[in-house]
Amino acid sequence: MILKGDNMRVVISGGGTGGHIYPAVAIIEELKRRDENIEILYIGSKNSMESELIPSLNINFKSIEVMGLPRKINKKFFKSVFILFKGLSQAKKILKEFKPDVVIGTGGFVTGPVLYKAHKLGIYTIFHEQNSYPGITNRILSRYVDSMAVTFRESIKFFKNNEKCVVTGNPIRNRFQNLDRKESLKFFELDEDSKNIFSFGGSNGSEELNKAILGILDKFYDNNKISLIHVTGKSNYDKFLEEIKNKDIKVGRNVKILPYMIEMDKAYGVSDLVITSSGAITLAEISKIGLASILIPKAYTTENHQEFNARAYKDIGAAELILEKELNSDLLWENIEKIIFDNNRLEQMKENAKKFAMPNAVNDFVSIFYDKFKGR
Repeated sequence: MILKGDNMRVVISGGGTGGHIYPAVAIIEELKRRDENIEILYIGSKNSMESELIPSLNINFKSIEVMGLPRKINKKFFKSVFILFKGLSQAKKILKEFKPDVVIGTGGFVTGPVLYKAHKLGIYTIFHEQNSYPGITNRILSRYVDSMAVTFRESIKFFKNNEKCVVTGNPIRNRFQNLDRKESLKFFELDEDSKNIFSFGGSNGSEELNKAILGILDKFYDNNKISLIHVTGKSNYDKFLEEIKNKDIKVGRNVKILPYMIEMDKAYGVSDLVITSSGAITLAEISKIGLASILIPKAYTTENHQEFNARAYKDIGAAELILEKELNSDLLWENIEKIIFDNNRLEQMKENAKKFAMPNAVNDFVSIFYDKFKGR
C-alpha cells in the first residue's frame, strides 16, 4: 500500500512509440527540475517500448494491459473489449493506491483507461496531443479531461470542449539544450573534419529506409569526408547485418550501425544532416537544435499527417522531402550530395529549421497545472 505524503504526486501515461514516450520524459524532467521531491509514477503497457525505456531512466513504472479496438466486429474485437475492461480495472487499482494530484496523458492506447479512470475518481487530468490530426484516444478523452495541450492550432477543432485547449508546442527533453559536438564525436569515434549524417526511421525503424541505406553504404567506404550513423530499429537489426554480409558490402569505421539509439543527444550533437521520418516529436527536436534534414514521411499515418508536417519544412527550405513510395538508394544519395557538400545550403537549412522551434513548450505545458498543486 502506497501512503500519500506531503509531496506533489503525478501519474504520467503514454506509450507505443517514441512520439508518445519522449514528450512524457521531457515533462518528467521539467517536473523534477521544479521540485526534486515530486513523486512520479509512469503507467504504460506490458512488453512495450516504454516498459524497457522508462525503468532504464530510473522512473517508477507500472503496467496495465491494453489493446487497440479493431474497427470490425470480429473475434479480435471481443478480445480487445475484454482487455479494455481489464485495463480499466488495473488502472483504477493503481490510481487508488498511488493517489496522484495530477494525471497526464501523452498519447497511445494506454492513456485511455488511465485518464478515464482518473476522471471518474475526481483527479485532475490533462493530455498533450503532438500531431496536427489527433489520435482516437485523445479525441475520446477530450470529453472528460480538465485541460488539453496541443502542438498545432489546427488540431483544436477535432476535440470536444476545445475551449480547454492551450497551444504549447511539443515538449522536448532538456538534454537537447546544450549539445557538445566534440564530446559527441569522441563518443561515436568519428573524425573531427568529417560531415556526419544521422539516419533513423522513427522510434521503431523503417524497412524502406534500411533498404535505401544498404544501397549507399559503399559511398562511405574509404571516404574520410563523410560519416554515417544509421539506426535500423531493433526488429530489423539482424536482418540488416545479414544483408551486409550476403552482399559483401564493406563497412569502414566511419559507419556506425545500431539497433536503437538511447543517446539521441549525442547523435544529434554530432549531426550535420538528419535523415528521418516526419513524426511531430522528431521535427520538434530538429527545430529546437537547428538541423538540416531529409524527411521521408511514413505512408498510411492518420490523415497523412507526416507528409503534411514534412511539406511545411520543405516549404521554408528547412528540409528535402522524399515520399516513402518513391524512396530508393539513388534518389537518397542524390539528395544527400546536394546538401552535405554545400556548406551555404547546409547552414541555411539549419537556420530555417529553427523557425519552427517552440523552445518553451515543456515549461508552458507544466505551467498549465503546476501552481494548482505545488506544495501539496
